[in-house]
Amino acid sequence: MSKNSIASVRSLVDKYFSLQWCRENFVVPISLTPSLPPNATIINIAVANIEYLGTIGKTIKNRLSDAGYEVRYVEKNADEIKLLLDQASEERLIEGDNIDLTEFTEEAVINALQLNNDNEINNNEFEIEFDDFEEEEIEEEEEDLSTEMLSSPIQKAAGIILISNVRNGVSDIHIEPKEKNCKIRIRKDGVMQNYLSFPSKVGRQVLACLKNMAKMDVAERRAAQDGKILRRFENQKLEFRCSTSNGKYGEGMVLRILNSDSSILDLDKLIYIESVRNNFRKIIKSTNGIVIVSGPTGSGKSTTLASALQEKDNGELKIITAEDPIEYDMGGDIIQHQVNRAKKQTFSNLLRTFLRQDPDVILIGETRDPETAESSMDAAETGHLVFTTLHANSSSSSLTRLLDMNVPKYKLNASVRAILAQRLLRKVCPDCSTVRPISEQEAKKLNIRFGTPIRCATNLSSSEKEIRKKEKTLCIRCNGTGYNGRVGTYELLILKRNIQAHIIENKSTQEIEELAKENGMLTLFEYGAKLVEDQLTTVPELLRICKNEEQ
Repeated sequence: MSKNSIASVRSLVDKYFSLQWCRENFVVPISLTPSLPPNATIINIAVANIEYLGTIGKTIKNRLSDAGYEVRYVEKNADEIKLLLDQASEERLIEGDNIDLTEFTEEAVINALQLNNDNEINNNEFEIEFDDFEEEEIEEEEEDLSTEMLSSPIQKAAGIILISNVRNGVSDIHIEPKEKNCKIRIRKDGVMQNYLSFPSKVGRQVLACLKNMAKMDVAERRAAQDGKILRRFENQKLEFRCSTSNGKYGEGMVLRILNSDSSILDLDKLIYIESVRNNFRKIIKSTNGIVIVSGPTGSGKSTTLASALQEKDNGELKIITAEDPIEYDMGGDIIQHQVNRAKKQTFSNLLRTFLRQDPDVILIGETRDPETAESSMDAAETGHLVFTTLHANSSSSSLTRLLDMNVPKYKLNASVRAILAQRLLRKVCPDCSTVRPISEQEAKKLNIRFGTPIRCATNLSSSEKEIRKKEKTLCIRCNGTGYNGRVGTYELLILKRNIQAHIIENKSTQEIEELAKENGMLTLFEYGAKLVEDQLTTVPELLRICKNEEQ
């Protein structure tokens, strides 16, 4: 379809349905057609199977009848509908003609604050009374960020900071007060980068605006606070988990961007090596036991588990989750629960509740204490398939971590099916990177044939980036960092009988790992070496992330 047609599809989806609902039901409105009488209009709806209309036909009719449409159904296959929805999801619809936000850059923030070249501001222009924030009530669920940004320059600047970083694939925004200014840094692809710096007074005002949006106490600037920002922009949901702390030079804030786009939940996209992917799929097809995904914070554990649950969700299973926070709306028949410690809804308490609700599959967002670990093992032994995460450096050290939680060896062997350790490596930018033969030393370290072509990142310094910007030769894809996006490296330890015997015999973590490698397991480093060989990442990046697993 043409770009205009795709824009029309996106407009109809957003106006009468939602992308998520259309994906779940394999439905998409594709066009409008005039009909007789002249005041009537036909809306053509594509469905994957006409038989679906027995359950969703009434919903479609109710949503479109008030708009005066006559509904006509067209049967298309599921792949065609998925392609249309994927194309529509990339189409941006800008709402609100009163605000021009075509460029969400650092310069746009400066312009919004009306700063001059000397970084001075008109104090009267930007003076904000804290009482005004306290009295103003914002309904977060309903607030449109584009409308909110019209209120003041400070709110416009705060909005641009949020939108630009969501669009640029940033995971965290760090607002850090310094002695003479306020600095904003961002974490992109797991690495901190400079974003913006402005006077301390403006920084305090932007921070107060963000705290108000997160429903925090704006007047309290010493005690740490937690909050959440929920907004909509261009029919996209924006969600940020916020945390403040008071440092030497004042109050700072970290905003974690929660990516609720469930379209990335696909094991085929996440696990690159087919043999590891296939073995993991065999494990998650089990009807009972525990599947553990381990790794440090920010290594993609939640994304992997959400992808696994979506594959399990075939309509024939009862799937329940306990998460903190809920990062993805998994849809389908998956019932998700938010952990709330203030109401004593902890992981262990929720697990006990779940067991009374006849589940087939349970996700426990994190196993962090002996009580949760033991409850998970008991649930697995009573015929449930349990998924959970663990903070550990490798799959074999995850076993030691469980034993340290006083899990009996016999129970561990009876319950745990497999442990998937993972890390995230930055993907080398394909546009500005260069190709060279691997050196003899690198080849020996990575066990790759000497002379194999590999990619090298073009990582520019700040001054080099400025020169390239002026010359208009700066790489658009990676902005001079040399990397764009991330790819996972995985280590799948399957608890075969010889591994279980090693556990009973109190073998060391290293001995268990060596036996697992004899069974065919790829370590994190070996998996990453394959990514280097296939030119997806670089040698320095692999050594940076997996230096402890280097062989």
